[in-house]
Amino acid sequence: MSSIYDFTMKDVDGNMIPLSNYKGKVLLIVNTATGCGFTPQYEGLQDLYDKYQEQGLEILDFPCNQFGGQAPGSDEEIVDFCQSRYGVTFKQFSKIEVNGENEAPLYTFLKKQQGGMLGSNIKWNFTKFLVDKNGKVIDRFAPVDKPEKLESKIKELL
Repeated sequence: MSSIYDFTMKDVDGNMIPLSNYKGKVLLIVNTATGCGFTPQYEGLQDLYDKYQEQGLEILDFPCNQFGGQAPGSDEEIVDFCQSRYGVTFKQFSKIEVNGENEAPLYTFLKKQQGGMLGSNIKWNFTKFLVDKNGKVIDRFAPVDKPEKLESKIKELL
């Protein structure tokens, strides 16, 4: 796979979604969890989405239970939690693995594009990848980087 647009991922409703659907959009791809110390970042992610979605920002949420078992629920339970607690309206996908032999090929690609100072493996929930309108993986942000810290970079790309 040579482009982010070569991947197809399963959403929470079981539909296979080609990421080529997002051509021309700025993407923020995040591995999330509902029972993590960083879970309140859903609020900041939703704020970014509310502000910039009409200008072309899409947030792609990939729940992952690999870190401390902090996303134990079913896809439906995760969506219910995110919508009721944080009013999430951005795209949520089915739970995946982001490291190891069962990692989603999308994450293998993302990590190859932006290993950077953080190394190649995802260290924890709420690691964020920023992708430009042409599908180029521009940056990677650590879980401690709050969504609002990404706002200026997102605005530049829009």
